[in-house]
Amino acid sequence: MPTTNVPQLVENYQSKSAEGISLAFLAVWFLGDLANFIGAVWAGLVPTVIALAVYFCISDAILITQCLYYKHVNREKRTAESATSGETDDPNQPLLGRRPSSDIGLPGSRRRSSVSIKKQDSSLAEPRLSTIPEDGGKARQWIKNVACVLLVCAIGSAGWAIAWRTRLWIPAPGDTDQDTTHGSVGAEGLGYLSAVAYLGARIPQIVKNFRERSCEGLSLLFFILSLLGNLTYGGGILFHSVSKQYLVTNLPWLIGSLGTMGEDIIIFIQFHIYGENDTHAHNGADS
Repeated sequence: MPTTNVPQLVENYQSKSAEGISLAFLAVWFLGDLANFIGAVWAGLVPTVIALAVYFCISDAILITQCLYYKHVNREKRTAESATSGETDDPNQPLLGRRPSSDIGLPGSRRRSSVSIKKQDSSLAEPRLSTIPEDGGKARQWIKNVACVLLVCAIGSAGWAIAWRTRLWIPAPGDTDQDTTHGSVGAEGLGYLSAVAYLGARIPQIVKNFRERSCEGLSLLFFILSLLGNLTYGGGILFHSVSKQYLVTNLPWLIGSLGTMGEDIIIFIQFHIYGENDTHAHNGADS
């Protein structure tokens, strides 16, 4: 699906970070898309499949570049902050100079004054308002995801209808069994390489989510569109022809597209389980 990577690009841009997504996942995925593109051209698949393979390679490269950029920028920021804190905590500095002004009982200091105590007591007495809009935020997020999925499906259906009307896409007769073995050894080898890459790409992300007990920084819509993209990609191959030789030739692409749907479901389960942890973490940070 052409818009698969867009939600994750937006998520990274809004958070100015790419810590939530595994670079190993993206690298292996890009390898799979590259092998998929070369194999699709070699096997002479339908033009729509080849066009999607080209787009996927370009969008993968953009997403990987963005992630590397934010990781570099944030690493530089952490280095600068650690250097600044190191200068502040210089052990050769006089003790009186190292004492922060907040430790002195002056007006405006961080010492627990009666005003701060009252504020703290009032905050404890008040209900946690930050948890109230949380449900509304989740509802709005689901509405946005559903609307985006419906919009993408509508655009995809319109594109298919245009391609069919203009005869850019013509289904092959179901009883044809043409000889497509020319160059099929190398093409099928690349196809199986892409299938293995697709099946293995999500494993680093699943492991990362499990170790961190969090899916923060990941876009749920990214994986929803990925699931739909794999489903429609495999369906596009099946709807083009169901002849035996054609299915055998395209078997690696069917495995690579339809086989990853199970791993996407695992990530959906992680979103459901670890989403509560992310919510509690945000609430604790806001307190």
